[in-house]
Amino acid sequence: MHALQGVRVLDLGTYLAGPFCATVLGEFGADIIKVERPGTGDNLRRFGTDTDCGDTLVWLSESRNKRSVTLNLGDPRGLEILRELIATADIVIENFRPGVLERWGLGPEVIQELNPRAILLRVSAYGQSGPNRDLPGFARIAHAFSGLAYLAGEPGGTPVTPGSTSLADYMTGLYGVIGVLMALRARESTGKGQVVDLALYETIFRALDEIAPAYQQFGFVRERMGADTVNVLPHSHYRTKDDRWIAIACSNDDMFARLARAMERPELADEDELGPKAKRLAARDLVNELVGGWVGSLPCDEVLARCKQAQVPAGQLYSIADIFDDPQYKHRETITVEESRIGPLAVPGVIPALSETPGEIRWLGPELGAHTDDVLTELLNRTPEDIARLRAGGVI
Repeated sequence: MHALQGVRVLDLGTYLAGPFCATVLGEFGADIIKVERPGTGDNLRRFGTDTDCGDTLVWLSESRNKRSVTLNLGDPRGLEILRELIATADIVIENFRPGVLERWGLGPEVIQELNPRAILLRVSAYGQSGPNRDLPGFARIAHAFSGLAYLAGEPGGTPVTPGSTSLADYMTGLYGVIGVLMALRARESTGKGQVVDLALYETIFRALDEIAPAYQQFGFVRERMGADTVNVLPHSHYRTKDDRWIAIACSNDDMFARLARAMERPELADEDELGPKAKRLAARDLVNELVGGWVGSLPCDEVLARCKQAQVPAGQLYSIADIFDDPQYKHRETITVEESRIGPLAVPGVIPALSETPGEIRWLGPELGAHTDDVLTELLNRTPEDIARLRAGGVI
């Protein structure tokens, strides 16, 4: 038994944000029908590192558990099949520019007529309304527009993309999961579906803690701070004697006092020294110099051991090579090795862990159109002859 067993999702999206929502739903048992263009498929198949099977590592990992169906939506017969599939779905996911569904004659009102219980998730760069609604955008643009990229980097340096990852796509996919699950819950009472409208930039902006109230109240414009954090200290990255990096996070005065004892400098936490947070913030360079000097005098393992003994939150900055060797990752199966079309492949595991209805990876990203015949037969009662005619006509 899976948590979302019996829920059918029609994934019309491309690239990552909308499709990642479908991926998470599929991990917990939803039946994901991935609709793609015949011949080329989703652009995500070519986004990332190429492999011998013709699809990228990103596709293999992030299109797990999906059934691939090809449909030519430029053909009226393909659109008719899509309409029939919508009638069978609980959730429809799209992340085109606003207006594309409407041009196909499949706007929210039409979808509601076809299937009053259907929940439509719409993901776009700026949302379905507002002066920017028609502008294109990807995760990098969302990082810029949301204010995140402005904050990332060293003081006075070039703003950077945090982690060189498509964070906005993943965050928006997760908010999409929240939205459709709430809509499913509401449908239990109303019997009706609804539209979930998400903009890439909004999900990033939502994670920027007090940046909005701090500006509204005090006119404070947060600038790039490198590894530091605006309101707590020491809360940064420090280089060890053996040229590794660790993170130390002292979020209150008690934690700093414990760190001072670990440093064998307990007097630093005195009331008239650096004990109160306000005094540490006023002496940021000095605090970082003291902590950085102590960390730099010891090898990484020794620093971490002393912090552990003193109950100071600390951890090494891991590369992916470090992650693969770590016993915590192994114990939690945060990385799992699954069979794929290129052989055994390491991919991120399923989260969160549910005690009674856990998720699972049943297969990795499928070949283009691998499930077309099955879906048309199972859901739409097409015969082998019907399917052969559709294929000959370039509809599938």
